[in-house]
Amino acid sequence: MKITFYGQNSLGIEIAGTHLLVDPFISGNPLSKDLIDINTLKADFILLTHAHQDHVLDAEAIAKRTGSTIVSNYEIAMYYQNLGITVHPMNHGGSWKFPFGMVKYVNAIHTSSFADGTYGGQPGGFVIEGEHKNIYIAGDTALTMDMKLIPMQTKLDLAILPIGDNFTMGIEDAIIASDFVQCDKVLGVHYDTFGYIEIDHEAAKKQFYDAEKDLMLLEIGESIEL
Repeated sequence: MKITFYGQNSLGIEIAGTHLLVDPFISGNPLSKDLIDINTLKADFILLTHAHQDHVLDAEAIAKRTGSTIVSNYEIAMYYQNLGITVHPMNHGGSWKFPFGMVKYVNAIHTSSFADGTYGGQPGGFVIEGEHKNIYIAGDTALTMDMKLIPMQTKLDLAILPIGDNFTMGIEDAIIASDFVQCDKVLGVHYDTFGYIEIDHEAAKKQFYDAEKDLMLLEIGESIEL
């Protein structure tokens, strides 16, 4: 499993030859727009955690170019289906066996609406079990006790957690979240894009290190393999 960071909460995930794209906000991201060309990105499936513009901006264009399937909550799925895009609707607690593995849509505490004001359903995260590696993509969320449910069913190899604070969890809560999901290997997302969520990288890594955990902060376009 290969995971590439495109800034904010945007991720490319390759699982056994299948290409997933998570929350594509690239062309409007001041940190990534000059580094990543959305017309070169591969996508068989696009996973959307919620409807905010900094998570869905490039979803329509990429889905129409690639013919990929958008996977999200029912309301978001219907929004894109009305645009002529292939979708797979889900809702909280539900799982589905996709060609690349099992996906479960799990709770997140946040808000969700499109830039035009359309209701975007309730936000969520994804637990993906694929290619003998399991990951949790929290999406935008506060710390929630529901995270404790995840390790009851899935042993995680990586937790992808927001750490920028203000709109989501900050560093302290993300450390607790890693305890809740029982995964000490964390990929940080949702930081630095806007002034509200700028962080001190070294201080953040030290806080995780002091808690005997590993926080990875990737450069835009950088990848890791599990």
